[in-house]
Amino acid sequence: MGRRLSLSAAPRPGAPEPGRRGVGAREGWVLFSPVFPLAARWCVPGSGLRRGGVRRCQCREVQPSADCGSHPTNTAMEPHRWLPLEANPDVTNQFLKQLGIHPDWQFVDVYGMEPELLSMVPRPVCAVLLLFPITEKYETFRTEEEERIKAKGQDVKSSVYFMKQTIDNACGTIGLIHAIANNRDKMNFETNSSLKKFLEDSLSMTPEERAKYLETYEAIRVTHESSAHEGQTEAPSIDEKVDLHFIALVNVGGHLYELDGRKPFPINHGETSDDSFLEDAIQVCKKFMERDPEELRFNAIALSAA
Repeated sequence: MGRRLSLSAAPRPGAPEPGRRGVGAREGWVLFSPVFPLAARWCVPGSGLRRGGVRRCQCREVQPSADCGSHPTNTAMEPHRWLPLEANPDVTNQFLKQLGIHPDWQFVDVYGMEPELLSMVPRPVCAVLLLFPITEKYETFRTEEEERIKAKGQDVKSSVYFMKQTIDNACGTIGLIHAIANNRDKMNFETNSSLKKFLEDSLSMTPEERAKYLETYEAIRVTHESSAHEGQTEAPSIDEKVDLHFIALVNVGGHLYELDGRKPFPINHGETSDDSFLEDAIQVCKKFMERDPEELRFNAIALSAA
């Protein structure tokens, strides 16, 4: 069971008032707890998105073109399943540190979509992780999107690092890998970095081969498990099914890509730049919200220069 957390910190001057609506076409981001789904609170800068209802991703891997929850046929082995990570910058930053990445870049909360709230995010930003609910509306859109892209095609640069997800609840770690792998020229890796070795070993692999390699890469699995026990909520049962999912948004070669291991390929969302990336990425996040206007369970964190 998780712990209920209250918004005890006082808002900064100019912060949005508690109760201000914040989803889809509305303003800001909502706080929620998947353990207590009715315990929703609105974002108050100064207390942080992760207080008052911390989120953990819990999703099931899929094969290409398969429905959520399917698993490769394997009668000899149990499905690969990890504990879900919490959508908490403190957790993700500690995770990256343990993987051997110098803290020149740090994840921070994104408090809302308005310009004054985005201005609170340190620049430059090189990646955004979005946590969102997998709903029937989203799954319908995902299927239609895949069919449309297969029919019309899209441009995806060969330099985009993309991997599939074949481990239950690993979407948080895969989102982190996508964020770092597509910005590795900016990162300062420690000499014995386990993530650096994983990226070097898997650079020439296919997305499916990278997923299989992660299944057997003990250093990342152990670090993930350690991080999954951190944060402000207790880790749920490993068998608990709550459909919350991480994706990464990155800038590669002047194009904004959505990287989701549940999808068969990256999604090109058009041109972007280092200066406009955060605003462009948040526009993509906004579309996720607008597709599910009744949903409140959205959260974003940005990988920013420390």
